[in-house]
Amino acid sequence: QVQLVESGGGLVQAGGSLRLSCLASGRTFSNYVMAWFRQAPGKEREFVAVISRGGGNTDYADSVKDRFTISRDNAKNTMYLQMNSLKPEDTAVYYCAARFLGELTKVLTAFASWGQGTQVTVSS
Repeated sequence: QVQLVESGGGLVQAGGSLRLSCLASGRTFSNYVMAWFRQAPGKEREFVAVISRGGGNTDYADSVKDRFTISRDNAKNTMYLQMNSLKPEDTAVYYCAARFLGELTKVLTAFASWGQGTQVTVSS
């Protein structure tokens, strides 16, 4: 399986921005549909955004649409999540996930490979 390592989390004030990165290794990155999920304390892990293998197709959760942008650089084996206009309710551990081949999906169980997560905290 592909190995995934997230970075870029931190503490930011409401209205601020952060960019998360997910570095993949061990397999051909362009073979994987990639996604971001997040989990707030006491809540279920939820879908944030997904991107196709070539990067041409994306989808977002309604709660982050028009604020977050998912992208990938297959030459660098890296996926990104640009987060703007952050809100306190965006506070969570953010995970990147990989799905070998297949179509875009928001379904958590469709992703077999996961990173360890990076904490994002948005203060009010």
